[in-house]
Amino acid sequence: QVQVVESGGGLVQAGGSLRLSCGASGIIFSIYAMDWYRQAPGKQRELVAGITSGGSTDYADSVKGRFTISRDNAKNTVYLQMNSLKPEDTAVYYCAIDVKTTDWGPLSRYWGQGTQVTVSS
Repeated sequence: QVQVVESGGGLVQAGGSLRLSCGASGIIFSIYAMDWYRQAPGKQRELVAGITSGGSTDYADSVKGRFTISRDNAKNTVYLQMNSLKPEDTAVYYCAIDVKTTDWGPLSRYWGQGTQVTVSS
């Protein structure tokens, strides 16, 4: 019903920047929260940044001042601008989007497949 696809990952040197994108498509009535998570090898998945439908944002302490989350509601897309990247930012980054497919239906969370971000020292 709803497909979520991330893009923009890759290999970058420490101090560099990357911009991740995540778009939702399919049967969509409305989109609410849009979040970015990451999971490093051997670690639990953690919330990196989130943005509400009203544009309020929240960040993990480890990325505050370096990462910026934004959304384009017309394109059903959320972005994560990552600056001053550090080796400890290396992880698979996942997008999660809360969607209603009908006005009366439930709110469901859809996940993307993940995109690898590798920061070399």
